[in-house]
Amino acid sequence: MASHSELHLTINEIRECRHCAAQLPHVPRPVFSVSAHARILIVGQAPGLKVQQSGIPWNDLSGQLLRTWLQLTPEQFYDDARIAIVPMGFCYPGKGTSGDLPPRQECAPLWHERLLKNMPDVRITLLIGQYAQRYYLQQRMKTSLTETVAHFAEYLPQYFPLPHPSPRNRFWFARHPWFEKEVLPVLRQQIKTALE
Repeated sequence: MASHSELHLTINEIRECRHCAAQLPHVPRPVFSVSAHARILIVGQAPGLKVQQSGIPWNDLSGQLLRTWLQLTPEQFYDDARIAIVPMGFCYPGKGTSGDLPPRQECAPLWHERLLKNMPDVRITLLIGQYAQRYYLQQRMKTSLTETVAHFAEYLPQYFPLPHPSPRNRFWFARHPWFEKEVLPVLRQQIKTALE
């Protein structure tokens, strides 16, 4: 049985978390959004620098494209009573040689289970990018993200694997037109059903 007080306790603990502070380029600022009544859970990678600075999840170009995919307005997307946003890494991990570093590996094992057990109304979880897919699908993940996304129907109704909507992935979208034609219509229907 989910407990609101337990969820609030976990939220406060995450906000105060300094577990990886020594490895982060900035002061820790966990960016996430949850409620006990959320119907949809979005599991992404880790906040970029812009999101870290604003404290608003998906407040960037990637977020704009994600909202287009889901056909949700910013008001709908940021309604935490309906949509929860929990990244694999809660804080900006820093810059790597080609883009941001991967999410810190400590976050998901520390916090995800504690959050999820207090969000009993989640009907579908969007797994955005390889880190979320690897963590949640484990052996069920295919040999590549492309193959996992192409076989999205195998993971329904619990999970919906997606590529990351980053502008850096524009070549992926150009090479895989089936994503827009075949995957997005099903995704939009799943979102609509989950929110009904």
